[in-house]
Amino acid sequence: MQRIMLFLATNIAILVVLSITMRLLGIESLLDETGTNLNLNSLLVFAAVIGFTGSFISLAISKWTAKRLTGAQVIETPRNETERWLVETVRRQAQQAGIGMPEVAIYNAPDPNAFATGMKRNDALVAVSTGLMQTMTRDEVEAVLAHEVSHVANGDMVTMALIQGVVNTFVIFLSRVIGHLVDRMVFKTERGHGPAFWITSIIAELVLGILASIIVMWFSRQREYRADAGAARLVGPNKMIAALQRLAGTANEPLPDQLHAFGISGGRGGLSALLMTHPKIEDRINALRNFR
Repeated sequence: MQRIMLFLATNIAILVVLSITMRLLGIESLLDETGTNLNLNSLLVFAAVIGFTGSFISLAISKWTAKRLTGAQVIETPRNETERWLVETVRRQAQQAGIGMPEVAIYNAPDPNAFATGMKRNDALVAVSTGLMQTMTRDEVEAVLAHEVSHVANGDMVTMALIQGVVNTFVIFLSRVIGHLVDRMVFKTERGHGPAFWITSIIAELVLGILASIIVMWFSRQREYRADAGAARLVGPNKMIAALQRLAGTANEPLPDQLHAFGISGGRGGLSALLMTHPKIEDRINALRNFR
């Protein structure tokens, strides 16, 4: 579940780089054809290209980035009984879920956590922390793995990429419209764009980006419930409830910021409930108790 912050952080970084590159190459200036009005059709196409490109590049490199950030080591050949059990458990669950065998990895961290990521359902990565293996029973670890496999089977990363692409598009589009209006109406620039356009656009992009994150985080919370339900179908609700109860009683050391929303345990707070990547564990447990 370390998926979303890794994805979002990478996406934002790529978005910024692409925007700056387009600006330096003079491509944005093509949108200002008359010096007095924005070509909104061209602007929308430009925004969509930048927005979706950043989103899908983030998705394409998600496995590589996750491995580098956590130091996760893929189990190529199991070296002991624990690694064999991990690989076979994921293999069995992947078959039940109808997806290809993911790569299975372990990363060194004291906190109990796990994540899955990847561009394709049949070419994903499932990783667990050493802390998870040390603090949980096998039944609980099995439930966590089922949760991660369910994320892959549900295609959550691709859906996230699409949602983020749409959100990026409108953030870029609206920020430039706002910058244009401020430049023309407040600063009375008559031709081209003055400094006010660029400054206002950047500020608007940051503010709109934060507001847009509310939509992305809402989806993130919904997908956690779906993955919990998927795990309940694979291993039974009692095992998933036990795993969540174990997490609730564990003082977690947070993942790197880029991976925060992809962890099984999620976060314990944030700027507000609207920006939380995970529902409260108590709410997830209650939903599982009502699972049919």
